[in-house]
Amino acid sequence: MSTSNAQAGSKAYAAFIPELWSTKIVELLHKGCVMLQCVNRNYEGEIRQKGDTVHIRSFSAMAITDYDGSIEDAAYETPTPVEQELVIDQAKMWGLKIDDVAKAQSDINILTGYAKEAAYALETTIDTFLLAKHADVPAGNTIGTDAVPIALTKDNIYGQMVQLAAKLKSADAVGKGKMKPFVIVNPVIEALLLQAPEFIHATQSGDTTLREGSIGRIAGLDVLLSTNFVAVSGKYYILAGTNEAITFAEQLTKTETVKDKSFFGDLVRGLAVYGAKTVQPNALAKIIATVA
Repeated sequence: MSTSNAQAGSKAYAAFIPELWSTKIVELLHKGCVMLQCVNRNYEGEIRQKGDTVHIRSFSAMAITDYDGSIEDAAYETPTPVEQELVIDQAKMWGLKIDDVAKAQSDINILTGYAKEAAYALETTIDTFLLAKHADVPAGNTIGTDAVPIALTKDNIYGQMVQLAAKLKSADAVGKGKMKPFVIVNPVIEALLLQAPEFIHATQSGDTTLREGSIGRIAGLDVLLSTNFVAVSGKYYILAGTNEAITFAEQLTKTETVKDKSFFGDLVRGLAVYGAKTVQPNALAKIIATVA
């Protein structure tokens, strides 16, 4: 191996600096994970490890009463804030071995290559975890059931999306001053949407307010595509909502390179901890469907 190749390999491998590695993975993850576009991180705080708990307090609704001119008879309420807990209960790790021979012969950017692979694997894991929150959708905001799913076609999908958006509006999840709602579909449902004349493709919308990663809009919902929203027993789940519904917190807590005593090389490993909580279930709605 030539001196120039050895120097190139050494330079590529030198990119394994823990801080840079962590930053690169987080950057790639946030660009690729669909559900991270659809949650809030209001309570992320200073989590450091699995088992940490974030306490979330929200205000209770206020009652409005008639005023008859007498302040003494007025009804006063005692505020009772609602408290929920966001538990950081997910801990995921990844690791790889790189021997000294591979290190010396490497002529590729190891940081970029493995950072992309680690980010993709973590992206899939987090996306799947968050998509499972569709189980928190109230029955009143659900169209179809597991026993009797809606049979979707290119001809009726627009009508079903209109009903889905109406569920969010009726729950007061959508309105002035609130974020635009989203809907997440998988490629099978996307194929039906693309055949519906009412679907506005992102390239045709002329609307700069489409959320990042959106493929278009239908019935006022920004459409996002996730290949991780897989069918279960032939049934497809279509999740709609706003960012107020689910709160998420994560921390890429540790990334390090250590020498392996059992062979000539290094171990590169990382740990990520995270958790999520559906704090406003009424800001979610879904369709349970089949596709012929």
